[in-house]
Amino acid sequence: MLYQQIQSNKRRTIVLLLAFFVLVALVGAAVGYLLLGSLVYGIVGAIIIGVIYTAIMISNSTAVVMAMNHGQEITNADQQPELWHAVEDMAMVAQVPMPRVFVISDDSPNAFATGNDPEHAAVAATTGLLRIMTRSELEGVIGHEMSHVRNYDIRISTIALALSAAITLLTNIGGNWWFWGSGERRRDNDRNNSGGLQAILMIFSILMMVLAPLAAAAVQMAISRNREYLADAGSVELTRNPQGLISALRKLGGSEPMQDVDPSSAALYISNPLKNKEHLFDTHPPIEERIARLEKM
Repeated sequence: MLYQQIQSNKRRTIVLLLAFFVLVALVGAAVGYLLLGSLVYGIVGAIIIGVIYTAIMISNSTAVVMAMNHGQEITNADQQPELWHAVEDMAMVAQVPMPRVFVISDDSPNAFATGNDPEHAAVAATTGLLRIMTRSELEGVIGHEMSHVRNYDIRISTIALALSAAITLLTNIGGNWWFWGSGERRRDNDRNNSGGLQAILMIFSILMMVLAPLAAAAVQMAISRNREYLADAGSVELTRNPQGLISALRKLGGSEPMQDVDPSSAALYISNPLKNKEHLFDTHPPIEERIARLEKM
């Protein structure tokens, strides 16, 4: 089952990469038309940006994500013995290399894993998590994150994060140029060369600028929700103790939002660090549903 899940996630990585690049290309076409009057130039530019973002994230995902979330690396057990030994034990049970370990200074309890593969993985926990979790609860949380590592969920998350960031950059460029001068020239050209095709392209471009970030968020949401359930089950498999994770999730569900979290990496965390009241684009399934599933194991 484990190896089937790893292979499935590798296939999903390819599908995800292709789907996101199609979305990046469509956004590029919209930006290219609005700014330059050329769909092709926009597509080429967008793909180049997408490739650069993806390459940077895949090759330096741990450093980039930890910098975005202000993680401080610990290098030995003396610095954070409970966290270090929990990560060490869960890595051994999961039969993956010991990941790098980071601590985030934040009173809200939370944790996440990142990296490109198990050989280049990292696990981070907040100071709030380390303060309130018992040993069994901490093992449940770290077991959840180690399941992400061994199932290659971290690679999927890395690619999704990189391409979502590229889409955000493109829409910001298009929106700023459109509203601050370049758009006026584009509108003048369209009035001088009015026609059905120009009107269709204009509508397409504006819709893409508005809807692309929502589409990217929806993809991230679907991926994140599914893998959270899988990682919860994986944690129970590693710890043989569903009550540890159940108790940890109850504490996570009642916590306050994190103070200085990067929104684009919110999907990486075990619990939504933003605590959004709007649930349309939640990246995490409800805590109650996760607990209900665990109680049936």
